[in-house]
Amino acid sequence: MFKGLSAFPLTPLDVQGIDEAAFIGLVQRLVAAGVDSIGALGSTGSYPYLDRAERRRAAALAVEHAAGIPVMLGIGALRQRDVLYHAQDAQAAGVSGLLLAPVSYQPLRPDEVYGLFEAVARNASVPICVYDNPRTTHFDFDDDLYAALAALPQIGSIKIPGVPAEPEAARAHVTRLRGLVPARVTIGVSGDAFAATGLNAGCDAWYSVIGGLFPQAALALTRAAQAGDAARTMELSHALAPFWDAFARNGGGLRVIATAATLMGLTKPDSLPAPLREITGAERERIAKIIAACDPR
Repeated sequence: MFKGLSAFPLTPLDVQGIDEAAFIGLVQRLVAAGVDSIGALGSTGSYPYLDRAERRRAAALAVEHAAGIPVMLGIGALRQRDVLYHAQDAQAAGVSGLLLAPVSYQPLRPDEVYGLFEAVARNASVPICVYDNPRTTHFDFDDDLYAALAALPQIGSIKIPGVPAEPEAARAHVTRLRGLVPARVTIGVSGDAFAATGLNAGCDAWYSVIGGLFPQAALALTRAAQAGDAARTMELSHALAPFWDAFARNGGGLRVIATAATLMGLTKPDSLPAPLREITGAERERIAKIIAACDPR
């Protein structure tokens, strides 16, 4: 399941908890577009802000409405005990894969991160994607840890945080990573601005923020890369560059995508978990213009 476009939808919230109608609608948009997998409760899905019951409900809804498309579910938490609870709940809901980031408050050591993944792998019946996201976890994976984790039999993919901007350097980076992991472990690029370069460099998957709201645009880019059309892949990425710029201006994609979803009428206003807020003022107007200009729907 760890190949092609994995689209990461928002988990819209209201005063009662998950806005189930909005969440189902977002999942159904991904199904209609034909994404390769759905990455529920990723960073775009606000997983660290949800309690166990909310996560369990999100898992059930995602699987129920995915129409057979594989669902990967984020299970990261501060405490290993809770990660194992979330893994248990996700598997009971019928997910096809688990997404695990080494969430921390106290800085983690490499041996502690290995121990976390080893414990989850020992108790997992579905494959695990290693979520390397230093911007949010403040933990940097090194080559030795990549190799050690990839040797665990339940590890199916590594979600890297990006690639070098220069194509040859990107290809060398991906080739080096491939030399560290077994052939069964895929390498997926995240950080949407790096997606085209990463896919052209040989990444197997794109773990996509924008794909969770604009799946057709993300699929077009992914399919161009899979067809070996590097020039078209980059052209499609350049067309989406206003989104990449907005992500950079606003500390990542979450607030931008949440604001765009509200502007498009797909979620209610203020669907982010407080204290996070949607974007307001001139920047909100700019996002509305980006949606209209890029028209990735």
